[in-house]
Amino acid sequence: MNGIVNVLKPPGMSSHQVVGFLRRTLKLKKIGHAGTLDPGASGVLPLMVGSATRLSNYLMSDQKTYVTEVTLGISTSSQDASGETLDLKTDFSLTPTELADALAELHGTIWQTPPMASAIRVDGTRLYELERQGITIPREPRQVQVHSINIMAIWSEEEGKIGFGTRILLRVTCSKGTYIRTLCHDLGEKLGVGAHMSFLTRTASGPYGSHQAYTLEEIASYVEQGDFRFLLPMNTALTDWIQVKVHPLVHDRIKHGNFILPEHFLDVPETLTVGDEVVLLSLEGDVLALATIKKADQLICQPFRVFM
Repeated sequence: MNGIVNVLKPPGMSSHQVVGFLRRTLKLKKIGHAGTLDPGASGVLPLMVGSATRLSNYLMSDQKTYVTEVTLGISTSSQDASGETLDLKTDFSLTPTELADALAELHGTIWQTPPMASAIRVDGTRLYELERQGITIPREPRQVQVHSINIMAIWSEEEGKIGFGTRILLRVTCSKGTYIRTLCHDLGEKLGVGAHMSFLTRTASGPYGSHQAYTLEEIASYVEQGDFRFLLPMNTALTDWIQVKVHPLVHDRIKHGNFILPEHFLDVPETLTVGDEVVLLSLEGDVLALATIKKADQLICQPFRVFM
């Protein structure tokens, strides 16, 4: 059994617990996820089943889209609602222009210092394990990309006033490795009033969106019925790649990592050039290998990751 399961993770479960649920439900061990979601967060969590686990690097590198709520005036130890309150600023009033200017500074290429409540390893120990022991250590800032950040709604105790307790709903599209809780925290710092992330859901991870995701209850129900509609083909994870079907007679060459020629392709959606990366498919649409177009005496297609 190989493929991708687009899971709608519920709040309260860790990503590892969701993987464990699917392993028990499908009675398979070879299952992994493509990008951790915090236990308190919900949303899209693509899981890779069987040979699809070898696509992890490609799924992990895809951009993500989140909807998050920022609460102004309250800073917490974890940068989200689960942490202890570190600071309160109750007497302030911001203008929409000040808010827009601060958000603009968080758009594009930015640097983030990972929170202690993160899964990054330092000397073999995850930061969140140190945080649970009350230990805080210096962290190196990391460069990330925020492709877009938009205000969806603003809720305030006083109409027309952006002050203490105001909640701002944002839609953020960003690169892998972006910490949304840190983005919320940094917004509060730029505004000079403090802030924390009070809600988070991931609405898209690469090609997988929340409108196509399955709940754990739905997956369990389908498995009981012997219905595996939720198991998506591996090539759905590679929508930006050139995908070509190849002649069955060259399957053995591909299996052993040997090059094939473009004349062995049964369909070529566009002109191929040196350096192109392609997905090689069987007639049935199963992923056989990932390959690169190279130049020898002529153009050749060289597999570099074989799934057969």
